[in-house]
Amino acid sequence: MKEITCYLDFVSPYAWLAFERLPQALEGLSYRLSYRPVLLGALLNAHGNPGPAGIVPKRDWTYRHVSWLGHSLGVGLDMPARHPFPPLPLLRLALECSDDGLVNRFVAGSILRHVWQGGADALDPARLDALRALLAEQLRPDEAAPERAKQLLRANTELAAQRGVFGVPMFEVDGHLFWGLDSLPMLRAYLDGDGWFAQHWQRCASVPQGLPG
Repeated sequence: MKEITCYLDFVSPYAWLAFERLPQALEGLSYRLSYRPVLLGALLNAHGNPGPAGIVPKRDWTYRHVSWLGHSLGVGLDMPARHPFPPLPLLRLALECSDDGLVNRFVAGSILRHVWQGGADALDPARLDALRALLAEQLRPDEAAPERAKQLLRANTELAAQRGVFGVPMFEVDGHLFWGLDSLPMLRAYLDGDGWFAQHWQRCASVPQGLPG
């Protein structure tokens, strides 16, 4: 059985789409998947990447594209009332449900649906209270849980950077990283044992840089 880690930030619409499509994409395979929340903004900053929201025409295209993908895939995606938004409250809430930096599919899905279904404000206090109530049975009951969640998020994000994660969603298996919704067929092929990976995976990444340093 393969172990897959999904690095995600709830602010990403592609994380929501990939989350919903993943069971179908990997249907019939034997795997165990864990979700590791990370702070996407910190990863983007580490690579000097403004992200789609930092480039106005790209922001417009991204929102149109993800809305279309939600429609065409039958997943459903409603842009929240404000985007991007600071995802820290959601990331920390998720990690109040964790002892080791990983969260289960129920926690990840509950928070993703909170953001990407209904078109409401993801950080509305009343909605956050309702989300916390939904996750009540998953939340760690000790008083140290909120502070531990902050530490886990920091550790998760640092680990992700060390592993080469530059965006979300990112799937890691056997040290191989697969980025984004459109990488799901590639991830499937790897898990199926496609011989392309042994022949081309390293070679593709060894092409010399053609731009001046």
